Amino acid sequence: MSRTIFYGAAFAAFVSASILTLAAITIPRWVSYTYETSSGPITQTYGLSYSCRTGPGSTPTTCHPFPTTHDCADSPHFCTLWHSTNYLMNLALSIELLTSLSFLFILFGGVGYRKKGWGYLVGLLGSTVTCQLVAMSLVSYVYENDERFFVGWRLDVCWVICVVSWGVVAVVAGLVGLVGWVLPEEEREGGYERLQ
Repeated sequence: MSRTIFYGAAFAAFVSASILTLAAITIPRWVSYTYETSSGPITQTYGLSYSCRTGPGSTPTTCHPFPTTHDCADSPHFCTLWHSTNYLMNLALSIELLTSLSFLFILFGGVGYRKKGWGYLVGLLGSTVTCQLVAMSLVSYVYENDERFFVGWRLDVCWVICVVSWGVVAVVAGLVGLVGWVLPEEEREGGYERLQ
């Protein structure tokens, strides 16, 4: 019974990390820059698929697809790295969906699934961490080395969300591996007892 409770808690933590991954993909705030004008501050943000600008006062936020063909023509290296980041984050989300199904099989599949399923689960969790870690690193590399990011630009909330997401998944993977390796095997319900 203790493994069931553990896997339930691990699944809850994993779902919260998956929600953070989805937020990092959809919110266009991986890198941002704010500058002052005579009528108020203007904020420019870059997401994985969109670039947004918020004007002073009550001006609504305007967003457009990013990077554009013009961005890619000017800096193909930047464009390739940015598209790779988008791909890796979406791949991580896809693996997270598969991992969620694996968690459900382990939780509701009985002792046999819990006995052998933890190894597969650790592999899927590790794949998710790897995708997000590489995606975060690519954004950091572009932020540090691309000429479009001059002084004043900063890594924004989605970069932090990505770090928290893969951090939570890494902890879950470590704990699932530890529990699978260290805890004694569960007894099947209605099983036979050994004679002394």
